[in-house]
Amino acid sequence: MDKETSEVTPAQGTTLCIKNMVCPRCIMAVEQVLARLGLTPLHVELGKAVVRETPDEAMLARLRTGLEVLGFELLDDRRMQLIEQVRNAVIELVHYRDSELRTNLSDYLTARLHHDYSALSKLFSEVTGTTIEKYFIAQKIERVKELLVYDELSLGEIAARLNYSSTAHLSAQFKSVTGMTPTRFKQEKRNLRRTLDSV
Repeated sequence: MDKETSEVTPAQGTTLCIKNMVCPRCIMAVEQVLARLGLTPLHVELGKAVVRETPDEAMLARLRTGLEVLGFELLDDRRMQLIEQVRNAVIELVHYRDSELRTNLSDYLTARLHHDYSALSKLFSEVTGTTIEKYFIAQKIERVKELLVYDELSLGEIAARLNYSSTAHLSAQFKSVTGMTPTRFKQEKRNLRRTLDSV
């Protein structure tokens, strides 16, 4: 078995790193692929699946194919695995843990991934060509778009939920990233949102 693709912890099973998992439906889709191939998922979360078995090369090849059909990718390279962990941690923070957005991003990622933030930041920039901070802002803007489309919260409430210092700060950052104001975005009839894995 390729040690770069998976980590084996006897008591916990085999951990597989999977790229492009961005939502609860992705988790369900990966669980279905694993089960269909005869693997026993012990735990599946964004970017990671733990299975009871230790897949051999043939099984990993079938798994890779099954995941690719759905737009996922089994990650072999340790650096890419770490990048995907950073992406998934940011997506989870911005889209599913509003209450934790008041936490300092570097502290959150250090605690979550058990790596020094400066090392994570350097690796992320080298591999992706952008900074973690810019990626974080891009994800926040996608979350703002989502909340604007739902039309349940005022701009001030959205700013507070996403830990912006003011509505003006949110509006300025939104315009800087999208080229339009939040108000203009809401007036547009077409959907200008992006999928989370394309951010």
